[in-house]
Amino acid sequence: MKIILTILGGLAAVVILIVLLAVISPMTASGLLWPVVERVVLREPFVGITSDGQVREGLFEISATGVSTAPVIDAARTFLDTLTEDQRSEALFDVDDLEWRRWANVHLSARQGVGFLEMSDAQKESAFALIRSGLSARGYQTARDIMRLEGHLADLMDNYDEYGEERYWITVMGKPSETEPWGWQLDGHHLIVNFFVLGDQVVMTPTFMGSEPVRATSGRFAGVSILDEELGAGLDLINALTEEQRSIAIIDHDKTANNNYGELFSDNDIVPHEGLVLSDLDERQEKLALELIGLYVGNMRPGHAELKMTEVIRHWSETRLAWVGGTGPEAVFYYRIHSPVILIEYDHQTPVALGGPDMPTREHVHTVVRTPNGNDYGKDLLRQHLLTIPH
Repeated sequence: MKIILTILGGLAAVVILIVLLAVISPMTASGLLWPVVERVVLREPFVGITSDGQVREGLFEISATGVSTAPVIDAARTFLDTLTEDQRSEALFDVDDLEWRRWANVHLSARQGVGFLEMSDAQKESAFALIRSGLSARGYQTARDIMRLEGHLADLMDNYDEYGEERYWITVMGKPSETEPWGWQLDGHHLIVNFFVLGDQVVMTPTFMGSEPVRATSGRFAGVSILDEELGAGLDLINALTEEQRSIAIIDHDKTANNNYGELFSDNDIVPHEGLVLSDLDERQEKLALELIGLYVGNMRPGHAELKMTEVIRHWSETRLAWVGGTGPEAVFYYRIHSPVILIEYDHQTPVALGGPDMPTREHVHTVVRTPNGNDYGKDLLRQHLLTIPH
Protein backbone atom coordinates (compact mmCIF):
# COMPACT_ATOMS: atom_id res chain seq x y z
CA MET A 1 0.00 0.00 0.00
CA LYS A 2 2.86 2.33 0.84
CA ILE A 3 4.40 1.71 -2.61
CA ILE A 4 1.09 2.50 -4.33
CA LEU A 5 0.70 5.72 -2.36
CA THR A 6 4.26 6.69 -3.24
CA ILE A 7 3.60 6.09 -6.96
CA LEU A 8 0.34 8.04 -6.84
CA GLY A 9 2.06 10.86 -4.99
CA GLY A 10 4.79 10.93 -7.64
CA LEU A 11 2.25 11.02 -10.47
CA ALA A 12 0.37 13.84 -8.75
CA ALA A 13 3.60 15.79 -8.42
CA VAL A 14 4.34 15.29 -12.14
CA VAL A 15 0.85 16.48 -13.08
CA ILE A 16 1.22 19.56 -10.89
CA LEU A 17 4.62 20.35 -12.43
CA ILE A 18 3.20 19.96 -15.93
CA VAL A 19 0.27 22.26 -15.12
CA LEU A 20 2.61 24.86 -13.64
CA LEU A 21 4.92 24.61 -16.64
CA ALA A 22 1.95 25.01 -19.00
CA VAL A 23 0.95 28.20 -17.19
CA ILE A 24 4.46 29.64 -16.98
CA SER A 25 5.73 28.56 -20.41
CA PRO A 26 3.13 27.00 -22.72
CA MET A 27 5.61 26.52 -25.56
CA THR A 28 8.07 24.65 -23.33
CA ALA A 29 5.29 22.44 -21.99
CA SER A 30 4.13 21.74 -25.53
CA GLY A 31 7.64 20.80 -26.62
CA LEU A 32 7.75 18.19 -23.88
CA LEU A 33 4.22 16.83 -24.14
CA TRP A 34 3.39 17.11 -27.83
CA PRO A 35 5.66 14.24 -28.98
CA VAL A 36 3.90 12.00 -26.45
CA VAL A 37 0.51 13.04 -27.83
CA GLU A 38 1.70 12.35 -31.38
CA ARG A 39 2.90 8.86 -30.52
CA VAL A 40 -0.49 8.01 -29.05
CA VAL A 41 -2.75 9.49 -31.73
CA LEU A 42 -0.62 8.47 -34.73
CA ARG A 43 0.15 4.89 -33.72
CA GLU A 44 -2.73 3.67 -35.88
CA PRO A 45 -1.54 3.00 -39.46
CA PHE A 46 -2.83 5.37 -42.13
CA VAL A 47 -6.09 4.30 -43.78
CA GLY A 48 -7.62 7.55 -44.97
CA ILE A 49 -10.93 9.28 -44.43
CA THR A 50 -13.87 7.08 -45.39
CA SER A 51 -17.64 7.31 -45.28
CA ASP A 52 -18.16 3.93 -43.60
CA GLY A 53 -14.77 2.65 -42.43
CA GLN A 54 -14.01 0.89 -45.72
CA VAL A 55 -11.63 2.36 -48.29
CA ARG A 56 -13.12 2.42 -51.76
CA GLU A 57 -10.43 1.09 -54.08
CA GLY A 58 -9.64 1.90 -57.70
CA LEU A 59 -10.34 5.64 -57.45
CA PHE A 60 -6.79 6.82 -58.09
CA GLU A 61 -4.24 5.61 -60.61
CA ILE A 62 -0.73 6.47 -61.68
CA SER A 63 -0.87 8.15 -65.08
CA ALA A 64 0.79 10.83 -67.14
CA THR A 65 -1.05 14.13 -66.89
CA GLY A 66 0.91 16.21 -69.36
CA VAL A 67 1.18 19.02 -66.78
CA SER A 68 4.81 19.61 -65.91
CA THR A 69 5.97 19.61 -62.29
CA ALA A 70 9.41 20.98 -63.28
CA PRO A 71 8.81 24.37 -61.59
CA VAL A 72 8.04 22.65 -58.28
CA ILE A 73 11.07 20.35 -58.57
CA ASP A 74 13.36 23.27 -59.41
CA ALA A 75 11.99 25.38 -56.54
CA ALA A 76 12.49 22.54 -54.05
CA ARG A 77 16.05 21.90 -55.18
CA THR A 78 16.85 25.61 -54.97
CA PHE A 79 15.38 25.82 -51.47
CA LEU A 80 17.41 22.83 -50.26
CA ASP A 81 20.56 24.26 -51.83
CA THR A 82 20.18 27.44 -49.76
CA LEU A 83 20.12 25.52 -46.47
CA THR A 84 23.10 24.80 -44.28
CA GLU A 85 24.02 21.18 -43.59
CA ASP A 86 22.33 21.32 -40.19
CA GLN A 87 19.19 22.91 -41.62
CA ARG A 88 19.04 20.31 -44.38
CA SER A 89 19.19 17.51 -41.81
CA GLU A 90 16.23 19.11 -40.04
CA ALA A 91 14.24 19.63 -43.23
CA LEU A 92 14.69 16.27 -45.00
CA PHE A 93 12.60 13.16 -44.28
CA ASP A 94 11.94 9.90 -46.09
CA VAL A 95 9.06 10.01 -48.56
CA ASP A 96 6.95 7.71 -46.39
CA ASP A 97 7.92 9.28 -43.06
CA LEU A 98 5.30 9.86 -40.36
CA GLU A 99 6.20 13.55 -40.65
CA TRP A 100 3.44 13.90 -43.27
CA ARG A 101 0.84 13.18 -40.59
CA ARG A 102 2.33 15.31 -37.79
CA TRP A 103 0.85 18.59 -39.04
CA ALA A 104 -1.34 20.46 -36.60
CA ASN A 105 -3.55 23.51 -36.97
CA VAL A 106 -3.04 24.58 -33.35
CA HIS A 107 -0.41 27.07 -32.29
CA LEU A 108 1.08 25.09 -29.38
CA SER A 109 2.06 22.00 -31.35
CA ALA A 110 5.71 21.01 -31.76
CA ARG A 111 6.96 21.50 -35.33
CA GLN A 112 9.55 19.74 -37.44
CA GLY A 113 11.62 21.09 -40.30
CA VAL A 114 13.19 24.48 -40.90
CA GLY A 115 11.31 27.50 -39.58
CA PHE A 116 11.15 30.92 -41.20
CA LEU A 117 12.39 32.42 -37.94
CA GLU A 118 15.75 30.71 -38.41
CA MET A 119 16.08 31.43 -42.15
CA SER A 120 18.17 34.12 -43.79
CA ASP A 121 16.46 36.52 -46.17
CA ALA A 122 17.68 34.48 -49.15
CA GLN A 123 16.39 31.26 -47.61
CA LYS A 124 13.00 32.85 -46.91
CA GLU A 125 12.80 34.01 -50.51
CA SER A 126 13.48 30.47 -51.76
CA ALA A 127 10.99 29.01 -49.26
CA PHE A 128 8.27 31.35 -50.50
CA ALA A 129 9.21 30.45 -54.07
CA LEU A 130 8.67 26.77 -53.22
CA ILE A 131 5.23 27.50 -51.78
CA ARG A 132 4.37 29.71 -54.76
CA SER A 133 5.39 26.94 -57.20
CA GLY A 134 2.71 24.61 -55.86
CA LEU A 135 -0.12 27.09 -55.40
CA SER A 136 -2.09 29.32 -57.73
CA ALA A 137 -1.67 33.08 -57.44
CA ARG A 138 -4.86 33.25 -55.37
CA GLY A 139 -3.82 30.29 -53.22
CA TYR A 140 -0.43 31.83 -52.55
CA GLN A 141 -2.01 35.19 -51.70
CA THR A 142 -4.32 33.48 -49.21
CA ALA A 143 -1.42 31.61 -47.64
CA ARG A 144 0.62 34.79 -47.22
CA ASP A 145 -2.38 36.66 -45.84
CA ILE A 146 -2.95 33.92 -43.26
CA MET A 147 0.66 34.38 -42.16
CA ARG A 148 0.11 38.15 -41.97
CA LEU A 149 -3.04 37.68 -39.90
CA GLU A 150 -1.02 35.46 -37.58
CA GLY A 151 1.32 38.42 -37.21
CA HIS A 152 -1.71 40.61 -36.52
CA LEU A 153 -2.86 38.15 -33.84
CA ALA A 154 0.59 38.33 -32.22
CA ASP A 155 0.24 42.13 -32.13
CA LEU A 156 -3.25 41.95 -30.64
CA MET A 157 -2.17 39.45 -27.98
CA ASP A 158 1.28 41.01 -27.46
CA ASN A 159 2.51 37.42 -27.60
CA TYR A 160 5.30 36.70 -30.06
CA ASP A 161 6.38 33.44 -28.44
CA GLU A 162 3.22 31.62 -29.55
CA TYR A 163 2.06 33.66 -32.57
CA GLY A 164 3.73 35.48 -35.42
CA GLU A 165 3.98 35.93 -39.17
CA GLU A 166 7.07 33.73 -39.42
CA ARG A 167 6.10 30.90 -37.07
CA TYR A 168 5.84 28.43 -39.98
CA TRP A 169 8.01 25.45 -40.89
CA ILE A 170 8.90 23.60 -44.10
CA THR A 171 9.86 19.96 -44.52
CA VAL A 172 10.74 18.01 -47.67
CA MET A 173 9.89 14.32 -47.90
CA GLY A 174 12.01 12.31 -50.31
CA LYS A 175 14.34 13.78 -52.90
CA PRO A 176 12.91 16.19 -55.50
CA SER A 177 12.75 14.09 -58.64
CA GLU A 178 11.22 13.93 -62.10
CA THR A 179 10.34 10.24 -61.66
CA GLU A 180 10.45 9.21 -58.00
CA PRO A 181 7.86 10.18 -55.37
CA TRP A 182 8.59 13.11 -53.07
CA GLY A 183 6.85 16.12 -51.59
CA TRP A 184 6.91 19.08 -49.24
CA GLN A 185 4.90 20.34 -46.31
CA LEU A 186 4.21 23.80 -44.91
CA ASP A 187 3.13 23.59 -41.26
CA GLY A 188 1.99 26.26 -38.82
CA HIS A 189 -0.97 27.78 -37.03
CA HIS A 190 -3.99 27.97 -39.34
CA LEU A 191 -1.96 27.13 -42.45
CA ILE A 192 -0.95 23.65 -43.59
CA VAL A 193 -0.15 22.56 -47.13
CA ASN A 194 0.85 18.98 -47.97
CA PHE A 195 2.15 18.70 -51.53
CA PHE A 196 2.95 15.23 -52.92
CA VAL A 197 4.59 14.77 -56.34
CA LEU A 198 4.94 11.65 -58.48
CA GLY A 199 6.14 12.35 -62.01
CA ASP A 200 3.71 14.94 -63.32
CA GLN A 201 0.96 14.04 -60.84
CA VAL A 202 0.37 16.00 -57.64
CA VAL A 203 -1.85 15.67 -54.58
CA MET A 204 -2.29 18.80 -52.45
CA THR A 205 -4.12 17.47 -49.42
CA PRO A 206 -4.61 17.78 -46.55
CA THR A 207 -4.72 21.56 -46.94
CA PHE A 208 -5.83 23.68 -44.01
CA MET A 209 -6.51 27.42 -44.27
CA GLY A 210 -8.07 29.55 -41.56
CA SER A 211 -7.54 32.39 -39.13
CA GLU A 212 -8.64 34.10 -35.94
CA PRO A 213 -9.45 36.86 -36.74
CA VAL A 214 -10.17 36.63 -40.46
CA ARG A 215 -9.48 40.33 -41.04
CA ALA A 216 -7.19 42.97 -39.63
CA THR A 217 -8.97 46.26 -38.99
CA SER A 218 -6.01 48.05 -37.41
CA GLY A 219 -2.26 47.98 -37.06
CA ARG A 220 0.50 47.14 -39.51
CA PHE A 221 -1.64 44.54 -41.35
CA ALA A 222 -4.82 46.63 -41.59
CA GLY A 223 -6.94 45.65 -44.60
CA VAL A 224 -5.77 42.03 -44.81
CA SER A 225 -8.67 39.55 -44.91
CA ILE A 226 -9.22 35.96 -46.02
CA LEU A 227 -11.98 33.53 -47.02
CA ASP A 228 -14.58 36.17 -47.88
CA GLU A 229 -15.32 34.47 -51.20
CA GLU A 230 -15.67 31.06 -49.58
CA LEU A 231 -18.20 32.51 -47.15
CA GLY A 232 -20.19 34.32 -49.84
CA ALA A 233 -20.15 31.46 -52.33
CA GLY A 234 -21.43 29.05 -49.69
CA LEU A 235 -24.34 31.33 -48.87
CA ASP A 236 -25.06 31.89 -52.55
CA LEU A 237 -25.37 28.15 -53.11
CA ILE A 238 -27.51 27.29 -50.09
CA ASN A 239 -29.87 30.22 -50.78
CA ALA A 240 -30.21 29.24 -54.44
CA LEU A 241 -31.78 25.93 -53.43
CA THR A 242 -35.49 25.32 -53.34
CA GLU A 243 -37.16 24.84 -49.98
CA GLU A 244 -37.29 21.09 -50.56
CA GLN A 245 -33.60 20.96 -51.52
CA ARG A 246 -32.61 23.00 -48.44
CA SER A 247 -34.54 20.61 -46.23
CA ILE A 248 -32.22 17.85 -47.46
CA ALA A 249 -28.99 19.87 -47.51
CA ILE A 250 -29.40 21.37 -44.03
CA ILE A 251 -28.64 18.52 -41.66
CA ASP A 252 -28.85 20.70 -38.53
CA HIS A 253 -30.27 24.21 -38.15
CA ASP A 254 -28.42 24.82 -34.88
CA LYS A 255 -24.75 25.78 -35.08
CA THR A 256 -23.50 25.66 -31.48
CA ALA A 257 -20.05 24.07 -31.74
CA ASN A 258 -17.19 23.27 -34.09
CA ASN A 259 -18.19 20.85 -36.85
CA ASN A 260 -15.09 20.14 -38.95
CA TYR A 261 -14.07 16.49 -39.28
CA GLY A 262 -10.81 16.71 -41.19
CA GLU A 263 -8.49 18.63 -38.90
CA LEU A 264 -5.31 17.47 -37.15
CA PHE A 265 -4.90 13.76 -36.42
CA SER A 266 -8.10 12.90 -38.33
CA ASP A 267 -6.54 10.90 -41.15
CA ASN A 268 -8.71 7.84 -40.48
CA ASP A 269 -11.97 9.53 -39.51
CA ILE A 270 -15.33 8.27 -40.72
CA VAL A 271 -17.26 11.12 -42.35
CA PRO A 272 -20.80 10.14 -43.35
CA HIS A 273 -22.22 11.04 -46.73
CA GLU A 274 -25.02 13.44 -45.80
CA GLY A 275 -27.06 16.15 -47.44
CA LEU A 276 -28.11 16.97 -50.98
CA VAL A 277 -26.71 15.14 -54.00
CA LEU A 278 -25.34 17.77 -56.37
CA SER A 279 -26.50 15.94 -59.48
CA ASP A 280 -30.03 16.98 -58.38
CA LEU A 281 -29.20 20.65 -58.97
CA ASP A 282 -30.48 22.63 -61.91
CA GLU A 283 -28.08 24.38 -64.30
CA ARG A 284 -27.88 27.64 -62.34
CA GLN A 285 -27.42 25.88 -59.02
CA GLU A 286 -24.80 23.56 -60.48
CA LYS A 287 -22.81 26.55 -61.71
CA LEU A 288 -22.78 27.97 -58.18
CA ALA A 289 -21.69 24.60 -56.76
CA LEU A 290 -18.83 24.33 -59.25
CA GLU A 291 -17.74 27.90 -58.48
CA LEU A 292 -17.69 27.09 -54.76
CA ILE A 293 -15.64 23.92 -55.22
CA GLY A 294 -13.37 25.77 -57.62
CA LEU A 295 -12.41 28.25 -54.91
CA TYR A 296 -10.80 25.43 -52.94
CA VAL A 297 -9.44 23.30 -55.76
CA GLY A 298 -8.21 26.49 -57.40
CA ASN A 299 -5.71 27.06 -54.60
CA MET A 300 -3.60 24.44 -56.39
CA ARG A 301 -1.28 25.37 -59.23
CA PRO A 302 -2.92 25.86 -62.67
CA GLY A 303 -3.16 22.74 -64.78
CA HIS A 304 -3.27 20.39 -61.84
CA ALA A 305 -6.26 22.29 -60.46
CA GLU A 306 -8.14 21.69 -63.70
CA LEU A 307 -7.25 18.00 -63.54
CA LYS A 308 -8.64 17.80 -60.02
CA MET A 309 -11.87 19.51 -61.06
CA THR A 310 -12.26 16.93 -63.83
CA GLU A 311 -11.85 14.20 -61.23
CA VAL A 312 -14.45 15.84 -58.99
CA ILE A 313 -16.98 16.18 -61.83
CA ARG A 314 -16.48 12.52 -62.71
CA HIS A 315 -18.07 11.69 -59.34
CA TRP A 316 -20.74 14.41 -59.46
CA SER A 317 -23.61 11.98 -58.87
CA GLU A 318 -21.94 10.95 -55.60
CA THR A 319 -21.10 14.45 -54.40
CA ARG A 320 -23.16 15.93 -51.57
CA LEU A 321 -23.65 19.29 -49.87
CA ALA A 322 -24.27 19.20 -46.11
CA TRP A 323 -25.02 22.39 -44.13
CA VAL A 324 -25.21 23.21 -40.43
CA GLY A 325 -26.54 26.53 -39.10
CA GLY A 326 -28.31 29.52 -40.56
CA THR A 327 -28.42 30.87 -44.10
CA GLY A 328 -28.94 34.58 -43.49
CA PRO A 329 -26.45 37.34 -44.34
CA GLU A 330 -25.04 37.39 -40.78
CA ALA A 331 -25.43 33.68 -39.98
CA VAL A 332 -22.72 31.43 -38.62
CA PHE A 333 -22.57 28.05 -40.32
CA TYR A 334 -20.66 25.00 -41.46
CA TYR A 335 -20.77 23.41 -44.88
CA ARG A 336 -19.27 20.27 -46.36
CA ILE A 337 -18.81 19.19 -49.97
CA HIS A 338 -18.12 15.46 -49.91
CA SER A 339 -17.50 12.86 -52.61
CA PRO A 340 -15.33 9.76 -52.95
CA VAL A 341 -12.44 11.95 -54.19
CA ILE A 342 -12.76 15.22 -52.29
CA LEU A 343 -13.82 16.52 -48.88
CA ILE A 344 -14.17 20.30 -48.46
CA GLU A 345 -15.14 21.83 -45.13
CA TYR A 346 -15.82 25.43 -44.07
CA ASP A 347 -16.50 26.00 -40.38
CA HIS A 348 -17.19 29.02 -38.18
CA GLN A 349 -15.41 28.09 -34.95
CA THR A 350 -15.68 29.01 -31.28
CA PRO A 351 -13.22 31.66 -30.01
CA VAL A 352 -9.78 30.59 -28.81
CA ALA A 353 -7.14 33.33 -28.77
CA LEU A 354 -9.50 36.31 -28.83
CA GLY A 355 -11.88 34.99 -26.19
CA GLY A 356 -15.59 35.64 -25.93
CA PRO A 357 -18.72 33.51 -25.49
CA ASP A 358 -18.25 29.83 -26.27
CA MET A 359 -20.25 29.99 -29.48
CA PRO A 360 -19.14 29.89 -33.13
CA THR A 361 -18.20 33.25 -34.59
CA ARG A 362 -17.38 34.61 -38.04
CA GLU A 363 -14.10 35.91 -36.64
CA HIS A 364 -12.67 32.38 -36.37
CA VAL A 365 -12.83 30.23 -39.50
CA HIS A 366 -11.30 26.88 -40.41
CA THR A 367 -11.32 25.32 -43.89
CA VAL A 368 -10.02 21.88 -44.79
CA VAL A 369 -9.59 20.05 -48.09
CA ARG A 370 -8.97 16.29 -48.02
CA THR A 371 -8.71 13.42 -50.47
CA PRO A 372 -10.79 10.58 -49.01
CA ASN A 373 -10.29 6.86 -49.56
CA GLY A 374 -6.60 6.74 -48.88
CA ASN A 375 -4.99 9.34 -51.13
CA ASP A 376 -4.26 12.16 -48.69
CA TYR A 377 -0.51 12.86 -48.90
CA GLY A 378 -0.62 10.94 -52.21
CA LYS A 379 -0.44 7.75 -50.17
CA ASP A 380 -2.45 5.61 -52.57
CA LEU A 381 -0.27 6.71 -55.49
CA LEU A 382 2.82 6.02 -53.37
CA ARG A 383 1.47 2.57 -52.49
CA GLN A 384 0.93 1.75 -56.16
CA HIS A 385 4.37 3.06 -57.07
CA LEU A 386 6.08 0.92 -54.41
CA LEU A 387 4.33 -2.16 -55.78
CA THR A 388 6.19 -1.64 -59.07
CA ILE A 389 9.61 -1.69 -57.40
CA PRO A 390 11.35 -5.10 -57.57
CA HIS A 391 12.03 -6.72 -54.19
